[in-house]
Formats: sequence, C-alpha cells, structure tokens
Amino acid sequence: MSEDSSLSLCNRLQRFSTRIPSGDPPGLSCAFRVRPSRRPTALCWVWGRSAERRGAVPCRGRTLREMAKNLVTTSSLSVRTKLLHQTGASLYNTSHGFHEEEVKKKLQQFPGGSIDLQKEDSGIGILTLNNPSKMNAFSGVMMLQLLEKVIELENWTEGKGLIVRGAKNTFSSGSDLNAVKSLGTPEDGMALCMFMQNTLTRFMRLPLISVALIQGWALGGGAEFTTACDFRLMTAESEIRFVHKEMGIIPSWGGAARLVEIIGSRQALKVLSGALKLDSKKALNIGMVEEVLQSSDETACLGEAQEWLKQFIRGPPEVIRALKRSVSSGKELCLEEALQTEKDLVGTVWGGPANKEAIARKGKFNK
Repeated sequence: MSEDSSLSLCNRLQRFSTRIPSGDPPGLSCAFRVRPSRRPTALCWVWGRSAERRGAVPCRGRTLREMAKNLVTTSSLSVRTKLLHQTGASLYNTSHGFHEEEVKKKLQQFPGGSIDLQKEDSGIGILTLNNPSKMNAFSGVMMLQLLEKVIELENWTEGKGLIVRGAKNTFSSGSDLNAVKSLGTPEDGMALCMFMQNTLTRFMRLPLISVALIQGWALGGGAEFTTACDFRLMTAESEIRFVHKEMGIIPSWGGAARLVEIIGSRQALKVLSGALKLDSKKALNIGMVEEVLQSSDETACLGEAQEWLKQFIRGPPEVIRALKRSVSSGKELCLEEALQTEKDLVGTVWGGPANKEAIARKGKFNK
C-alpha cells in the first residue's frame, strides 16, 4: 500500500473508530468490507444479516475497534506526521496526477495584482492581497506569488504572527474571472484545486499565529482564504460570503472542510448551501469571527488587528512557534501521534534560554 493510500485509509479508520460504542446495540453488528483485492476500503454499521448478504465480513464492535486502532497506529501515521511538520510538504504530487510546473505555466498567463509581504521587527508579518481594480481578486500570477510568500514565511525563523488583509478596504473577491473562464475543463479545475489546496494547507501549517483582517467583502475564494487563518477579525460593515453555489461549483481551495472545523457541519451546510451573507453580527454570532473591530479606516483597522494579535505572541519566537505547531498537531493528528509530536516540541524549548530565564525570574520572586 502506498503512503498516500495508507494515509487515506488511516484517516477513515481513525474517524470511524472514535465513534464505535463499547458494545453493539441489539440487532446491530459491525462489518468490515473487503474488496476482492482484500484491501479494506470502508467501515459501516449494518443491520443483522444484511452484511452477510452483501458479502461483508461480520465482526463484533470491540474487535473492529481493535483492528482500527492497530491500523491507525501503524507507520501510515508517521507519514501523516511527516506531512504535517516537514517544511514544504504538499498534499498532492504526481501520484495524484498533479504536475505543479504545468499548472504554474498556465497560471503565469494571467497577470495582474500582487501579493505583498511586510515583515516587522515585532515578529508580525503583514500579507496584503493587492489587486484593488478587481476587488483584490486572485489573478494567476497572484496565486503563484502567494505560494512564494508562503515559502518565504516558512523560512522566517523570527516570525511569530501574521495578518492577512486586502488593499483598499476590501479583502478579496476570490478568483479573477479571466483565469476562471480560460481554465474551463474539469481537468483544469482539479489542477487549480490541488494547487491552491497545497498552498493554503502549507499556509495553515505555518508556525505563525495568523489573523484574517476582513474589511469590505470576502467572497468565494476570498472567503475560503479566511478559513485558512487561525483567527478572523471583521469591520462592522464587512461581509463574508461563500458564493460558490451561485457559480455552479463548490469551494475548491479547502474552504468547506476548514469551515466545518470552525463553525460545525450544520452551520457550514447552511452557510454554503444558502450562499448566506455573513455580516459582522451574524459572523460573530455563529463563531466565524473573534471580534468586530471598532474602526473602519484602513490604517486604524490594521493597528487594531496588530494590537489584538500582540496579546497572543508575547514571548520568544521559538516558544510561540512551538505552541502553534503543537496545536496544529492536535487538530490534524490522532491523539497518540499528537502526544509524540508534543514530546518532540518540548525538547526544542525545555532548558532553552526562555525557559531558564523564566525559572530564574520566578526564583527571585520566591526568595
């Protein structure tokens, strides 16, 4: 079994095994479906003998739990850990039919706008989506530049936090329609999907505490980008809207999966299927954003966002970055792997300069 298929199976088993009760309900048995290749492909609850009639192999819930646990704790999870923490690791590669250089050549044909990065001495980076003539829509070149900036941020060892904003009081209206029209085949759509999912997953895993500063509209892909940030702040007049359904598509930059984590599956289904307009009040009410900022002025908003972020990044970079990695592990890995990752991260800070300084400082107070 390849690393990729092993990882996919591991994900399914881990999610399912956590839902299996300690005993089978009356009349209910567990089935482990097996294809002719003998490769396990799915798990399900089935009533009584229906599993046998479908050619499934029946087994008791406790046995299935043990099987799932054994599979989950195999080397495939170390693959998942490697993907999470290896700098530059991507979700998709040639084994998925994804050819990055070919996608880059196509995106290069659609110029316009820029992705600007400013790194401050405070350890806060400011990433600006800059294409105001098109409401900061992503051109092909901007998508390429976003990947370049993510790579730069992966190597910014002094960084602790990041603010993402749009130029001229608008966050982003998503993809530039000129590029969308030209990339009109299903193959083009899936290639662009894999490129942006790769980029935004690497963005999400940055060891920086990130905040989306939402002014004006965050539409379509712009709304998806906000979900890749750890936190979201809005101005009173701003609006988030996943307009994909009205364009005859679904979110393709990973926004749907991340939205479920942020607001839950029921609310996410309402927001996506209704293409709901989330004003600042509604977004705050459903847990989409942390706060509504007092100011609507572009410069004042940025100042507010910086002050809000500073409360979470006080301290040395190595500690803040280790904390972010630890939380990312807890979110994406099973408990055993997350704990092992936490152990490894402790080794990077325990007995370090910040730790020794804090112990010495506390010692003075105890005398």
